[in-house]
Amino acid sequence: MDKEKVITKITDVGVVAVVRAESSDQAIRIADACIEGGIPAIELTFTVPRANKVIEDLAAKYSHGEIILGAGTVMDPETARIAILAGAEYVVSPYFNAETVKTCNRYRVPCMPGAMTIKEVVEAMEAGADIVKIFPGDLFGPKIIKDIKGPIPYAKMMPTGGVDIDNVHEWINAGAVAVGTGSSLTKGAKTGDYAAVTATAKQFVAKVKEAREAKK
Repeated sequence: MDKEKVITKITDVGVVAVVRAESSDQAIRIADACIEGGIPAIELTFTVPRANKVIEDLAAKYSHGEIILGAGTVMDPETARIAILAGAEYVVSPYFNAETVKTCNRYRVPCMPGAMTIKEVVEAMEAGADIVKIFPGDLFGPKIIKDIKGPIPYAKMMPTGGVDIDNVHEWINAGAVAVGTGSSLTKGAKTGDYAAVTATAKQFVAKVKEAREAKK
């Protein structure tokens, strides 16, 4: 999928599901549940054992465009390349690493490095980051998006960390192009309750839609 199409699809849905699973089977079941709930953007983190193999399995199962498959917790350019070759369509990092962004740009794969200050946001943008991940988002809350967009209104930002059903509308109202959410979305998987994951996904999608409609 073209880089621009991936970015557009992610921003259209407005929610990225951060998946930390214990196995390929669990990751696929979480992805199934999220997709059923209207969230096709799945970020499989490299904290998962043999994450590159799990990405390969997910890419093989969803080979007809049902998923927007990304790799998360990517700490360096070597891991980024492994993820891309395994089938990742975008790369998310907890911090800004210029070489990781360069590698992603070489393969024309969207890159979302983490940042928390205006300086870091600008450095990431100058290096060619497509969307800046505001992380950890719960340190400052939605106001950090609004504060950064004051002097840098064209910055595209996606918070991760502390995003839940109760505050997702605040992040969208503040100017986030999308949000990343992990345990608050996928916690049902820990007890095998994948229906709960689907139900929560539907709530997230509805909340983002409501917030965007209210801003018009």
